[in-house]
Amino acid sequence: MLRSPRDFFQPLAIGAPEPLREIPVTPSRMIHFLNAANARMVSKVPDMLQQVDVLLGNLEDAIPTDQKVDARRGFIEVVKNNDFGTTGCWTRVNSLDSPWFLDDLSEFVAEIGDRLDVIMIPKVLGPQDIAFVDRLLAQLEAKHGIAKPLMVHAILETGGGVAQVEEIAIASPRLQGMSLGPADLAASRRMKTTRVGGGHPGYIVRADPSADDPEADRSATQQDLWHYTMSKMVDACVNAGALPYYGPFGDISDPLGCEAQFRAAFLLGCVGAWSLHPGQIEVARRVFSPEVDEVKMAMKILEAIPDGSGVAMVDGKMQDDATWKQAQVMVNYARLIAERDPELAGAYGIE
Repeated sequence: MLRSPRDFFQPLAIGAPEPLREIPVTPSRMIHFLNAANARMVSKVPDMLQQVDVLLGNLEDAIPTDQKVDARRGFIEVVKNNDFGTTGCWTRVNSLDSPWFLDDLSEFVAEIGDRLDVIMIPKVLGPQDIAFVDRLLAQLEAKHGIAKPLMVHAILETGGGVAQVEEIAIASPRLQGMSLGPADLAASRRMKTTRVGGGHPGYIVRADPSADDPEADRSATQQDLWHYTMSKMVDACVNAGALPYYGPFGDISDPLGCEAQFRAAFLLGCVGAWSLHPGQIEVARRVFSPEVDEVKMAMKILEAIPDGSGVAMVDGKMQDDATWKQAQVMVNYARLIAERDPELAGAYGIE
């Protein structure tokens, strides 16, 4: 699977566009899933494009087999008939071992390849899957005269994929990012849960017995089943210059649990999450947008240490080059969000 570094940024097909040297960072706090075979959902697309950072045409899980082709054709029409503006245009195609995958890629590149930004690849088993998609996309781009290379997003939802996450992350310069896919990953690992994301009441750490009263009730804390995998995925993405995402939170009726799971992912370094229901859009917007007080504090740090060297006291706390780097990340991302979100732009004080 290894390629010479000198060849890594060469097109994989004659006439294909040059691969990206750097993955563009744009706000993607929520990746909102759309079944374009559903006419009622499609009718809401113009409003959705004003609310979400990314609108994704879903073709895989949750799309019945008799709607696969309609979902594909429907999303092609959605893209052709709507101005996405600065909203990301993504799709999740069917898995590589399905009978729909080849037509998914072929029709998308042929008809909307110049408007599509990212293609999600489900159930990635290893770097060989990304290498296969990389070469196939290059051939299709060359065939249809696509000027901008399409990016690829790997869904981490197999035990084998987690074991090779570092190799997957550096398999192609197309790799835009990765998402955690907890449901299929749970099945792959033979985990004893039917939940889609979130914690589990049986996955706990219990306090030690009391020395004074060994028979007393012992408190228990519910743990996060996905912490290890998310941390490993974030590190692999950071190493590759790609972006990590939390995937779905399946319990639509539990916005508090959804917010807690999204916030844990945000604190670990994820830049966004999937929204499966309109009610989760605002949760993701709230969680994955830096807090106003933190942005203002970061601005103070950059003002106190303009060149990133030395030490300064800001609001009674010592700041140095390490916190300056943190402040830069915070402010740069806040500026990107402010371009899409006038309300937050005003709150941040960013024109």
